[in-house]
Amino acid sequence: MTEPAWVPQSCTLPTPEQPLRVAEWDALFSERLTSLSRPHPLHLRLYLADGEGAEGAGGVEARVRDLAGREGACCSFFTFTVTPGEGLIRLDIAVDPPHAAVLDALAVRTAAARER
Repeated sequence: MTEPAWVPQSCTLPTPEQPLRVAEWDALFSERLTSLSRPHPLHLRLYLADGEGAEGAGGVEARVRDLAGREGACCSFFTFTVTPGEGLIRLDIAVDPPHAAVLDALAVRTAAARER
């Protein structure tokens, strides 16, 4: 999945910008992902390390919220819930049944980014 071919037709992000968005998600996951689970076929739960880094204090949460907000704006089938905690940020991603395959692809991509 080096190309965003799995991006559904319903995504309104212009095609030239899609690889850049995928790269943003990949960077976030490779830098911050500590664990992931799939509590339901339509629900992916990610835990991201909080703390200072290039983003500065509170910057990781702001980065997650910004990216989730932009993604939700172009792919309205996603529902993102960001929950800050002690040293971790929980990111819940849900989709409707017609977009389960998109969530499947995102879960695979997320796990691969963590391995890098």
